[in-house]
Amino acid sequence: MNWEQLLSLKRQGDKGKRLRKEQDDTRLGFEVDYDRIIFSAPFRSLQDKTQVIPLSKTDFVHTRLTHSLEVSVVGRSIGRLVGKKIIEKYPHLKEVHGYQPNDFGAIVAAASLAHDIGNPPFGHSGEKAIGEYFKIGNGKIFQDQLSEKEWQDLIDFEGNANGFSLLSATRPGIEGGLRLSYATLGAFMKYPKESLPKKPTKNIADKKYGFFQTDKIFFEEVAKELGMISNKTGSDVGFERHPLAYLVEAADDICYTIIDFEDGINLGLVSEDFALEYLIKLVKDSIDTPKFNALTTKEDRISYLRALAIGSLINDAVKVFVENEELILQGKFPYALTEKSKYTVQMNDIIALSVKNIYQSREVIEKEVVGYQIIQTLLDKFITAFNNKFHGEASNYDNLLLKMLPEKFLHNDKESLYHRLLHICHYVSLLTDGNALELFNTINGRKKL
Repeated sequence: MNWEQLLSLKRQGDKGKRLRKEQDDTRLGFEVDYDRIIFSAPFRSLQDKTQVIPLSKTDFVHTRLTHSLEVSVVGRSIGRLVGKKIIEKYPHLKEVHGYQPNDFGAIVAAASLAHDIGNPPFGHSGEKAIGEYFKIGNGKIFQDQLSEKEWQDLIDFEGNANGFSLLSATRPGIEGGLRLSYATLGAFMKYPKESLPKKPTKNIADKKYGFFQTDKIFFEEVAKELGMISNKTGSDVGFERHPLAYLVEAADDICYTIIDFEDGINLGLVSEDFALEYLIKLVKDSIDTPKFNALTTKEDRISYLRALAIGSLINDAVKVFVENEELILQGKFPYALTEKSKYTVQMNDIIALSVKNIYQSREVIEKEVVGYQIIQTLLDKFITAFNNKFHGEASNYDNLLLKMLPEKFLHNDKESLYHRLLHICHYVSLLTDGNALELFNTINGRKKL
């Protein structure tokens, strides 16, 4: 891979190339990507979607929206620092093509902003709830009517693939979704493969999948335009990662490791003594002990350590990337950057404690159980109504249900069963935790009139 291709400003539908040296620096294309994402409806819905605690009413607990903004800030910093090193190493990128270090930051910031945009309500359990509706629930009746890869898309419903679809899928009057630059879409693609074969290697890029069968053609177009390296044979589609996808992943890893841990501390799920023991291991080289000792509240002490920890991890991620940049360009770096960090052990210790005390806490488990019931009920009701309408067999109840769908989801022109099923999965995935709960209560007759 080469950086000239990887930094492509091309957008879906473009007939010619967009050159960096011809860009208006006051309205750079990669910054336009950021703006389009932040003003989009799917991004706004993240304000009421779970990061750690579903349906939490505590003001200091992160939602998907605040998490995404924080990942974007960290990603921008990592991207700029890497960009500075890349421009120094390949000066023609600036001298001939006009690229600047901040371009890298802008791409990573935009992709980081969107990294959770496809996640359904109730966190990662929401993905599992959709998948299990088809795998072992009422949706299992559709298996024999779908291809193997279509079925895998549904039983392993993946927020990353859903995000790519939301960002890029065409619908009537809107060509190419948000029409983001290919560089930003490339950085967004953490898992640039289809759902089958499942985990064919231990390569980090093969851990999950990144696009539905509906989006395969455009996905391949983006990957080939960027010069990404194909790593599958026959009819299977998969590529080595865009280098900047490693930076997006690192920003996410840093934020959820440190900030979810901070949420757990503030909720009282992790004691301050544990927090100090774990975080100080990350910041022992940079901590100002007199300043730390002068802080009088737990919140201030944890906030100070969190800021230092994120700074340490940012610098380390940049170092790992730059040291392995040539291997990454060759598609020969099958790891997350944090796997090769000098802080890997410390991060794993924090994650293990978070899993035990936060992610598996009673409050989280109880709300995830409720989320399962909500999501599977909504899928069942709307899929039944949507298919009945398609076949001309809709009951009055089906028609009433369908009137509750937003206007953009009303079009029942999906000839393929797979497209219809995915259409309703898209709808449910865009609901916020609160919207999903309210809709569930309405359908079950629990809403006060």
